[in-house]
Amino acid sequence: MRYLGVRALLIVPTAWILVTVVFFLMRVIGDPITAALGGRLPADQIEARKEAAGLNRPILEQYWEYISGLLRGDFGRTADNRAVTEVVSTYGVATLELVFWALIVAFIVGVPLGRYAATHRDSGSDVVLRLFAILAYAAPVFFVGLVLKLIFSVQLGWLPGSGRASAQVELDLMHVSPKTNILIIDAILYGDMGHLIDVLKHAVLPAVALGLLTGGVFLRLVRINLIQTLRADYVDAARARGLSARTVTGRHAFRNALIPVVTVMGMQIAMLLSGAVLTEKTFNWPGLGHQFAEYLSSRDFMAVQGIVAFIALLVAVMSFVIDFIVAMVDPRVRF
Repeated sequence: MRYLGVRALLIVPTAWILVTVVFFLMRVIGDPITAALGGRLPADQIEARKEAAGLNRPILEQYWEYISGLLRGDFGRTADNRAVTEVVSTYGVATLELVFWALIVAFIVGVPLGRYAATHRDSGSDVVLRLFAILAYAAPVFFVGLVLKLIFSVQLGWLPGSGRASAQVELDLMHVSPKTNILIIDAILYGDMGHLIDVLKHAVLPAVALGLLTGGVFLRLVRINLIQTLRADYVDAARARGLSARTVTGRHAFRNALIPVVTVMGMQIAMLLSGAVLTEKTFNWPGLGHQFAEYLSSRDFMAVQGIVAFIALLVAVMSFVIDFIVAMVDPRVRF
């Protein structure tokens, strides 16, 4: 309880530092009202909007009002006077759905391939898998997405290259009750297998493009930690008792080697959320990342500030959840 209590308390300063940095960075680059509406409205109207938004007041007074609003759950408003919380609730579900599929791809790619590379250390296949892990991590998400679209959508025509579902499927799923906005669940509730397959097909390419980024990290982590675990004394003792190599690896070494993967998952979720911006833009996936890019293009910095603050809070909470899971899996982290 002491360990978890300390980790829970760390959420507050972590989130505070993140939102503070975002707030002052947004002010450094200039006045958000002028940046968003300059050239489209007369100077007197822009000045009136700045006065209404409180941007003419001292910077510390604005900061205090911003922090006070966050404590009340107010993340600000966009240039078109739309609440950021409404934007997050409308588009955030699609982003979380994409991150969920990407995590599945990352585990499918990273964990078994990392285990294979560790058990075939220094072989030709190990070298190939290590190179693959480096390329998967280093390749830009948008580039991987464009290559996947070109091959599997344009040339082969196997998978759709944009959107969360076909237009007709989205129209049908709008009438599902209760509507969750998670298309895979809505398709199941709708009861049509064709709609379910359509939703899954649309998720494949963006999930692979985003999941390979984290899959490369998982592959290297599993490989390195499994190699180190196989050198441990208790593994040598298991071999001395006459257990087979498969039993030693699977029952004694592999599960312990997965603990670091769980540990870094919080950071990887943050990476996936940041990568979702480019992935959603590449595949026209109507999520929070896509909307974030639109606000950046229109220079709506108040909306950008609110969305980044929300993601910062989400990452801080997810880090605590990961710490809790690690503490349950490995009691040694508490000492």
